[in-house]
Amino acid sequence: MARTDRPRLTVRSPADLIAAVPYLLGFHPADSVVVVAMRGRRIIFAARADLPGPGDDPLDPATHLAGVIARQGAESATVLGYGDASRVTPAVDAVRGSLAAAELTVLDALRVTDGRYWSYLCDEPACCPPEGTPYDTGASEVSAAAVFAGQVALPDRAALTTQVAPFGGPARVAMGRAVDRAERRLAAMLVGAPEADLLGGRTLRRAGVDAVRAALRRCRRGERLTDDEVAWLTLLLTHLPVRDHAWERTDGRERDLALWTDVLRRAERDLIAAPGSLLAFAAWRAGQGALAAVALERVLEAHPDYSLALLLDDLLRRGVPPSQLDGWPTTGPPGVLRRRSRRA
Repeated sequence: MARTDRPRLTVRSPADLIAAVPYLLGFHPADSVVVVAMRGRRIIFAARADLPGPGDDPLDPATHLAGVIARQGAESATVLGYGDASRVTPAVDAVRGSLAAAELTVLDALRVTDGRYWSYLCDEPACCPPEGTPYDTGASEVSAAAVFAGQVALPDRAALTTQVAPFGGPARVAMGRAVDRAERRLAAMLVGAPEADLLGGRTLRRAGVDAVRAALRRCRRGERLTDDEVAWLTLLLTHLPVRDHAWERTDGRERDLALWTDVLRRAERDLIAAPGSLLAFAAWRAGQGALAAVALERVLEAHPDYSLALLLDDLLRRGVPPSQLDGWPTTGPPGVLRRRSRRA
């Protein structure tokens, strides 16, 4: 799911919309049902779900998608199904019904495959021939405008997953050694903590705050953290006050996305929960819901009970817009918020 707080793309036809969808999602969908929501004449949101498999009830994803779209304050929507008619048609029909039940106008419903599209709402051969209407996204002005604006559409969702995948080979071996050094450093630091510092909590937090601030400074200068800095930072982020300090200083800025993507990919598996959740939060704030989702998948596969990841996963699944929680977490948990302006 993705907010569309990005450079405007002018859509004048079904072919233009098909060309725009990969840039709204961040990747080219396949075997998917996509709903593009509108308020007035403006696209405000795009949501995607896998096509139901054999034996799956198409009403389940349809009801979920309609609920997400309705929560955006949308007035109308277009449904696009990508794949064979035998799988797409029941999914699109279910989504159309769920949108209508949510009192949303369905502007069009399309099936897209092999360079052609078919409309479920138009049977006029002059504009919607039975053999489908050919389209060429490469020749679309929408694609050209998106590329010119710096927007990227990856080949598929797997390519997006690769962007948060762990590094392997010598880089992984080097990071393992760096974590060993960081663990020895942490043990020595706690042994040397003042007696009044119960369990070394204040010492840990002070070291963590220093590590987070140093990482943010390095990122602002366009510098990459060393292995030892990543190992030390990820080890300290397991201390929740340190994680929360980093969370309060994370937003949807490019440097936040760059920092936490790099740290997540280099972190040891046991230490990915905090950086992966921080990346997901930054991506959600930036309107990059698909990136947030794949980051959370990595975290929850390794740490299924990590509370921040579960909370963010719930926000994504319910389609909560970042604007509803401006200032979070500084202002408190959802439901106890005081609005403040989003940081630049």
